Amino acid sequence: MRVTTAAPRLADDRRHILQRRIRWIVTATIGYNLVEAIVAITAGSVASSAALIGFGLDSTIEVLSAAAVAWQFTRRDPERWEKGTLRVIAVAFFALAAYVTATSVLALVGQVNVEHSTLGIVITALSVIIMPFLSLAERRAGRELGSATAIADSKQTLICTYLSAAVLIGLVLNSLFGWWWADAIAGLVIAAFAIREGLEAWRGDACATSVGMLLEDEDDDEHQHSTIPEAG
Repeated sequence: MRVTTAAPRLADDRRHILQRRIRWIVTATIGYNLVEAIVAITAGSVASSAALIGFGLDSTIEVLSAAAVAWQFTRRDPERWEKGTLRVIAVAFFALAAYVTATSVLALVGQVNVEHSTLGIVITALSVIIMPFLSLAERRAGRELGSATAIADSKQTLICTYLSAAVLIGLVLNSLFGWWWADAIAGLVIAAFAIREGLEAWRGDACATSVGMLLEDEDDDEHQHSTIPEAG
């Protein structure tokens, strides 16, 4: 009896630890992305870079997404708010895709020259380094906890890494070779990623039984078998 009553308490303790960990991760993500958004939008406006401005707007959406997840995990029953939070994340992705597509196409049609941006190169390079660690930490916690929103948010953070790399390449190509169109192409890459991840987030409520939940069920089954007394 002592073993069977202790296990649920340990599971609850672990759940609370993971929820607190996710709150800390999204808090760090919000802080970094606020700085990233301000720097990227400012640098993009100065350099007339559609991709850099789109990257900054993606950072603001990342802030929105992380804030929604943080709010969810302050609720008494976080799982209850999974679907609504995923919808917020998805809509934010779609809005980003629409804006960046429009600005990139206009830049290509108008052949807008993009100025060199040292600040833009620095902030995107930093994101390539920092974002994977935040994404990995949140994804691991989200999978173990069985949270679809935490996993979706971690994917959005990882997307920021891809976008950072795309914008960084565009900025470097423009600075070295004067390839102004590379910036707009990087913007369209951002839009494509945003649409894909938006669709996944929108459908996320249908697969809320994520890896963490399945593993948890398996652990429960194993525990139940291990606590059944042997015959004789």
